[in-house]
Amino acid sequence: MAKPVQYKAGSLIYFQGDPADKLFIVQSGKVDLKHQDIETGQDVHDLVQPGEFFGVKSALGRYPREENAMAAQDVTIMAFTVPEFEALSMANIRIILKMLKVYSNQLRKIHKQVSSLMEKEDQQNPEAGLFGVGEFYLRNKGYIQAKYVFSRYLTYYPSGRNAAQAAANLQQAEMALAKNGAVSTADDMPPVSEQSMTDTSSAYYDAVSLISQQKYQQAYLAFKKIVDSNENVEYAAKSSFEIGRCLFLLNKYDDCIKYYTMMITKYPKHPDLADALFYMGQSYEKNNRKDQALVFYKKILSMPGKEEDGIKVKANRALKAAGG
Repeated sequence: MAKPVQYKAGSLIYFQGDPADKLFIVQSGKVDLKHQDIETGQDVHDLVQPGEFFGVKSALGRYPREENAMAAQDVTIMAFTVPEFEALSMANIRIILKMLKVYSNQLRKIHKQVSSLMEKEDQQNPEAGLFGVGEFYLRNKGYIQAKYVFSRYLTYYPSGRNAAQAAANLQQAEMALAKNGAVSTADDMPPVSEQSMTDTSSAYYDAVSLISQQKYQQAYLAFKKIVDSNENVEYAAKSSFEIGRCLFLLNKYDDCIKYYTMMITKYPKHPDLADALFYMGQSYEKNNRKDQALVFYKKILSMPGKEEDGIKVKANRALKAAGG
């Protein structure tokens, strides 16, 4: 059973990069969590108050700590193993709701920071800025965040100067998550074995690299092979999105529309749904069907999410350019 642990003010509870085998709830006092801001590189301090928890995400995800935790004053905390915390959570629904709120706020913060780096009018090189964000997270073992950022980079800059390295970094982040048992999947995509991920992910990122080299037909065939084999449902779904993107880059706009229509039917909760809708809108524009394109841009803007999200900014600009 969990027992209270006391720390004097200024005492270190854990370092960034430490193994995460426990999670904590503050009983009294305050805990200072310190990490670096991805835009400025400056230290950011978050105070954990009595009744709040910390260290949960890394412990449940089984990956290294992402911040330093220090007692801001004399503090008493409850330290739980993962099984102990899971049992406590099942008996107290408020804990689960609080966890969901924290995770939601963190994800929105990442979205906002990434979008800010991409959309600042005075930023000279948003591509390099986005790539730098991913490298920051990867360097600091924030593998979930690195996976998100590099996947966005490859979506927005498939032929960018850092596309090949971004693909390699994305693979490194996903392999780190797989090694620690923290492979994330979409709602309708069940988890797979590490060996399956290793084999299929290599093929997937080789295909992504072909896009960065503008070898769209070869990339199309490589992604199609992954989908047809269906050895790994997560990568089959991701490859489905990339097939549609290849068709667009090959100027096969009718085929792009048809393929994405099929993909959305099969994967209605696909993580790249908004991006697929954007390519469909662009394809309709290329076919001089602005009326249809406007429908898709408006659909993206009506979807849940912040207005400053990258894909929504792109859809809004396309809508205005098309006269919507």
